[in-house]
Amino acid sequence: MPIRIPDALPAKQILEAERVFVMDESRATSQDIRPLQILILNLMPNKIQTETQLLRALSNSPLQVNVQLMMVRTHRSKNTSVEHLSSFYKTFDDVRNSKYDGLIITGAPVEQLAFSDVDYWDELVEIMDWSKTNVTSTFHICWGAQAGLYHHYGINKVALPAKMFGVFSHVVLDYRIPLLRGFDDVFYAPHSRHTGNRRENIDDCPNLKLIAYSPVAGPYIVISADHKQIFVMGHSEYDRDTLKNEYFRDVDKGLKIEKPVNYFPDDDPLRTPKMTWRSHAHLLFSNWLNYYVYQQTPYIL
Repeated sequence: MPIRIPDALPAKQILEAERVFVMDESRATSQDIRPLQILILNLMPNKIQTETQLLRALSNSPLQVNVQLMMVRTHRSKNTSVEHLSSFYKTFDDVRNSKYDGLIITGAPVEQLAFSDVDYWDELVEIMDWSKTNVTSTFHICWGAQAGLYHHYGINKVALPAKMFGVFSHVVLDYRIPLLRGFDDVFYAPHSRHTGNRRENIDDCPNLKLIAYSPVAGPYIVISADHKQIFVMGHSEYDRDTLKNEYFRDVDKGLKIEKPVNYFPDDDPLRTPKMTWRSHAHLLFSNWLNYYVYQQTPYIL
């Protein structure tokens, strides 16, 4: 089944070229079906790239999904045009009186700031509080996961001695959890962050369960006791070249940056990276949509 997006969204042409089943609004309105309503709070600088990555991940499902993009009103985006934002994005004021089946809160390149120093922190707190009564399930990614753990459960992030940068192996800690259904014993996912969360802090919280872990990258997937909150510390949605582009961006800026580990063949940045996490990414998002959104949400929102 398709993912439904606005007719003119730039991601539409990219996804169609990849043979992803995309349904534009004009065709979707003719179908008599109750699609899932998914809200994406996009906090990443390159919003078009993130839109495409998440829409691709959400498309691998038999469910019809309507996507609404949202931005924070208290931060001005420097990397996405005003025309694109005004055409495809809403603010919290536009959606606060609506209900959604699912919410995705993306990462953001602000993890080295204290949460209270992020210029949109108060607005994000308001959105996270609103999600508890207006959203069936919320999927937090990277810094968004750290922010959610801190706000909902008081678990603060910790600075890492070096940037966690590369593709790391992970193990499943509880196969009974539907979110991990179909996962291999060992699976891979990209990470790109300067901060993380201590496993013992998560284990000590009675309302949280760590269900996937990396011996190197640390906690990866955490789920709340009521299954309404999912926290994913990495970037399963990343494209093949995302880490490569981040690496060369920092090199061009003259920043001190190590090559992403387990990523370039023979550790050679001039060679095309192998994508070892695609199947895990599709399974993670399709399991979330099926078991935590579709099977839990009321028919009438």
